[in-house]
Amino acid sequence: MSDTISVTGLVATTPRHITTSEGLAITSFRLASSQRRYDRTQQRWIDADTNWYTVSCFRGLASNAAGSVVKGDRIMVSGRLKIRDWENTDRSGTTVEIEADNLGHDLFWGTSTFTRTLTSGADASGSDFPETGEGSVGDEWVAVSA
Repeated sequence: MSDTISVTGLVATTPRHITTSEGLAITSFRLASSQRRYDRTQQRWIDADTNWYTVSCFRGLASNAAGSVVKGDRIMVSGRLKIRDWENTDRSGTTVEIEADNLGHDLFWGTSTFTRTLTSGADASGSDFPETGEGSVGDEWVAVSA
C-alpha cells in the first residue's frame, strides 16, 4: 500500500532529465514547500517551516515536465509518497520522495499556456486510429466526427 500526497511548492533545483539505456524517460528535481502563516504581532505573512521533497517523473510525464518546468516555478504535484532512511560511512538521514502521477503550474501565482502532446500512434485530432476516426478517452472508446 502506498500513500498519495498532493503538494504545492517551488521548484528548487534545475530539473534533471535522463533516458535510461532501456528507453525509460526520467525527470527529477527538488521541491520546496513552505508553510505560511499570519503573524499578528508583525501584522504580516511569514514563512514558517519548509518541507523538502525529491520529485521523480517517469515516461511521458517526465518528457513533458522536462519541457515545461524550470527552477523557480511554482507547481502542484500529486503522487505516491516514499520515505526512505539512508546512511553512509559518516552520515545518515531520511529522504522524502514523491513519485509523480500529475504535475502542473500553480495558477494562483501566474498564467500558463497548455500545449497538448501526441502519444505514439495518435494523429493531431487525438484519434488513435485516423482511418476510422476512433480514439480512446480514459477507459472509453469514442467516435470522432470529421
